[in-house]
Amino acid sequence: MRTSLRLVPVAAAGWGAAALCIVLPQISALVAGLAALAVLTGCVLLARAGQRMRRGALVAVLAATVAGGAAGAVATAAPAREAVAAWDVAGGRALRAAVTVSGKVVPTASGGARADAVLRELRAGERAIATGAPVRLLFDEPPDLELGSAAAIEGTAFHADAGDRAVLVFRVTRVVAASDPSGVLGVAAWLRARMLAGIEGMPQPAAGLIPGLAVGDTGAVTGELDAAMKDASLTHLTAVSGANCAIVVAAGFWAASLIGLGRGMRVATGAVLLAGFVLLVTPEPSVVRAAVMAGTAMLALLLGRPGAGIGVLCLSVALLTVFDPWLALEVGFALSVAATAALLTLARPLARGMARWMPGPLALAIAVPLSAQLVCGPIIVLIAPQLSTYGVVANLLAAPAAAPATVIGVLACLAAPSPPVQTVLLWLAWVPAAWIAGTATVTAELPAARLPWWEGGAGVLALTLTGAVTAVAIAVRARGRARRPVLLARGAVGVLAGCVLGAVVLGTVAAPATVAGRWQIAACDVGQGDAVVLRSGGRTMLVDTGPEPEPLAGCLRRLGVDRIDVLVLTHFDLDHVGGVSAVEGRVDLVVHGPVPPGEERLLARLGGAARQVHAGASGTLGDEPWRVLWPAAREETPGNDASVVVEIGGRGLPRTLLLGDLGADAQRRLLATGALAPPYEVVKLAHHGSADQEPRLYREVAASVALVTVGAGNDYGHPRAEALAMLGRAAIARTDLQGMVLIDRGDDGLTWWRERDDRPTGRRGRR
Repeated sequence: MRTSLRLVPVAAAGWGAAALCIVLPQISALVAGLAALAVLTGCVLLARAGQRMRRGALVAVLAATVAGGAAGAVATAAPAREAVAAWDVAGGRALRAAVTVSGKVVPTASGGARADAVLRELRAGERAIATGAPVRLLFDEPPDLELGSAAAIEGTAFHADAGDRAVLVFRVTRVVAASDPSGVLGVAAWLRARMLAGIEGMPQPAAGLIPGLAVGDTGAVTGELDAAMKDASLTHLTAVSGANCAIVVAAGFWAASLIGLGRGMRVATGAVLLAGFVLLVTPEPSVVRAAVMAGTAMLALLLGRPGAGIGVLCLSVALLTVFDPWLALEVGFALSVAATAALLTLARPLARGMARWMPGPLALAIAVPLSAQLVCGPIIVLIAPQLSTYGVVANLLAAPAAAPATVIGVLACLAAPSPPVQTVLLWLAWVPAAWIAGTATVTAELPAARLPWWEGGAGVLALTLTGAVTAVAIAVRARGRARRPVLLARGAVGVLAGCVLGAVVLGTVAAPATVAGRWQIAACDVGQGDAVVLRSGGRTMLVDTGPEPEPLAGCLRRLGVDRIDVLVLTHFDLDHVGGVSAVEGRVDLVVHGPVPPGEERLLARLGGAARQVHAGASGTLGDEPWRVLWPAAREETPGNDASVVVEIGGRGLPRTLLLGDLGADAQRRLLATGALAPPYEVVKLAHHGSADQEPRLYREVAASVALVTVGAGNDYGHPRAEALAMLGRAAIARTDLQGMVLIDRGDDGLTWWRERDDRPTGRRGRR
């Protein structure tokens, strides 16, 4: 183990240099030069050093080499990136581009899709540049594009955040032309397409899970199952993580051993299968990273040398940061490294510790997901400050089905040239997929499936200490002088278990006690989507349901809302209707705009009376009148510009205007109708704060408080600075910064409570 740890500084040097140069690209050439000088100096010292110092000098030379390689890679990419970054793309400027898709097309919560691409040419009017800079593409609807496809596109763009792999985020309004990928990528795309066609008609949600388990294609996974997989900490099974790659390698080792091949040939067989699997599921950066991590872990474990695995892991990290420095700032990369390190170092001691109380095989089965959760947890809370309560149990239950589902699913994908064989294999894969889907669904429906945790550095430190104490309590045998600290650690774990039980009660029975007692308007924190609750006279209106059911269910539970008297579905994009299953059977009246084909089933699921509305429709909520201002009767095309715009309040409830996802053109047409009756006290900023707004509308509305319902770190750059500037002197309440926001009219005017005290500078609110 001591020998393998010598490579830790090498991996750390590559990781650190890559991260530093990505954040500060202007110093990358300098860092590369200093590293080259260090390598030369180290080589001289290495030649003169004695045997004892030679090992340390060699490690130093390797570390400098890797750091210089990572910095050099950033410096080499800088000219192309800077050429694109210098373009003025503000204000919705029309752009044309030629791109090559470099990542799979992934559905987004809004019902659209995103994909990574390499920019080949960028045009604005007569100006054009040729470049190989990376960009991210956003689509309103999933396009028919595969990794390796070449496409000509039109749209608008904005600059990505510093440190992002992409230089521009391109909002595609039109795909002018596209060509299918060729060669191996074309064959792989055809195989995946035939697999998706093969699952049509099979029982859901398990059928949609098969391509995810086999080749990482989650496009057919239902929104409800996707949310359940997240709550159960099972998403690694469908994201082409190290788990999927490890299963393929293990299958190759097993098959090779059955026919009597030696250890070298077994390793070669696993490597060939892993390379083929990467090509099949798309060789994008995240997949390559997962494959390298899986190959590292499986090679070390299957060769019976987990200690040497740490050295191989460090070498893998070093090479990855040199060939793709932008991995250094990706959370997925950190999670892969952490999970692999946990498997190599922590799983075995935890299994030995638990084997004192239970059968050895069961202890090992528990130790694998537990070690990963203990090590990865502090990283995950940086993204979402919450814990999966039953994640270890769910992984333990799903583990026996993961390998058969993956292996049979891959075989079914490869069997596309023979439809009868593929059909048989798909049905065989459906059985373990159904078990996994059932495990996720049941786990997600348990009380307090996710528990809140502290945010930021405090949350990371607290969870790291908790994980360390838990590992000591389980793994260390209490003897002699070590008995007291081990007993203290076990006592701390007992206290932690009590806290978890208390949190379960707090998240269910006592949930309403976690928010302010008085409120009339609540903006739920449901991520990149809308869910606004209004109440008056014991009656409740919900405007949209967000992208997923669990965040909405949690918000309603905390608010003490059991039944919805009026549900307004402003339009049918996923970020506004994806959470409807949270209120199925609990709605009396559904108010909605134009219905896209096929969405009638969604309305039927809700169980309440459904009413399509146009401007002029009205009703009451308790003591408060509500009125529909848009869409006009002639606005029959479903979409953002046909969003239902509702005005409510004026008697006791603050006068509120909810604008859905209305764009600037529709906002101007709304103004032209004369239906607005300003001033309003509260306005919900349209379309999560996109730049597509009409400033005159917000000047006329003259609201005191603006609600911005938006997801933290979203791919769209929402809310845009120009949209926030249109709000003038209004106090801005943002769900991405402040979590749930509650508004109430008190004796001294409007007061608002926020879940997190992270208000924008210069804005005044009341907690």
